Amino acid sequence: MVDTFNTSNMRNASLRQLQIFEVVARHLSYTRASEELFITQPTVSIQLKQLADIVGMPLLEQVGKRIFLTDTGRELLAVVHQIFDGLSRFEMIVSDMKGVKAGKLRIAVITTAKYFVPRLLGPFCERFPGIDISLKVTNRERLLQRLEDNADDLYILGQLPEHLDMQVEPFLENPMVVLASHNHPLAGKKKISAERIAEEPFLMREPGSGTRLATENFFKERGLPINFRMEMGSNEAIKQAVAGGLGITVLSAHTLALEKSGDELAILDVEGFPIRRQWYVAYSSGKQLSVVARTFLEFLQKESKPMADRYMQALPGFPSLDSVKGKKTHI
Repeated sequence: MVDTFNTSNMRNASLRQLQIFEVVARHLSYTRASEELFITQPTVSIQLKQLADIVGMPLLEQVGKRIFLTDTGRELLAVVHQIFDGLSRFEMIVSDMKGVKAGKLRIAVITTAKYFVPRLLGPFCERFPGIDISLKVTNRERLLQRLEDNADDLYILGQLPEHLDMQVEPFLENPMVVLASHNHPLAGKKKISAERIAEEPFLMREPGSGTRLATENFFKERGLPINFRMEMGSNEAIKQAVAGGLGITVLSAHTLALEKSGDELAILDVEGFPIRRQWYVAYSSGKQLSVVARTFLEFLQKESKPMADRYMQALPGFPSLDSVKGKKTHI
């Protein structure tokens, strides 16, 4: 082990070692890092040991079965992010100077956005074949942590946090509708009151979910308690439970338009619904967006609404995003 460290030592560190360190630091797991990088665990360990030898101080420490970054490791990770961001920007600037949009785009989206974001990425990649996309789908809590860590270029979410310093741009309406089984007694009824719907047993996502927050805020503003029956971790599970008659729920209309199965469900005509929300694209304040990220932002603003209108209109009962109440559809 080297006892002292000066800046010239780091010249001996390879970009590959820094890449391996970044992946291990992100996952805090040698196993997951080896899986992501398609190399063996011993190779990961050897490369990190060599990097620690170059630095002259340990970068990771193990407590029980878990590993953690040391203070030195955290400082190096910040530098690594700067290096990789700089190289990525340089690559894209050179591509732009050549008149070719090329490079890497990292996007993180909340789980509900997975219903439409891949539909946008298809034509985007077709138009810009030189751009490689990394798409991370996760829950709201983990997405906000990734945003705080500046782990991605852009983030797509529906419920804005209050505590993070970030730039935000709305790009698509995200109407929330009340969903019930097709044979529910309230299916087909007009102008159901919020008081009446609050009596029904609700199936809801986990705490912290944007959909759940919107639902809770709706009833809280009206001074109504929610008749909570069951918590589920995915929209798919909730829709199947609703179809089975376990209760009702509130979901994004986008999840209905793009998730079709053989079960018949009904969108209830409830006063105050649909809840008018927005999809937002966000990025850290002060972050210098790459050429590729700005290209995708422009594409998102231009293409998302026409695409959403098309797939909504393709389903029975979805003539437009402005007319989603009191309709039935098969999903």
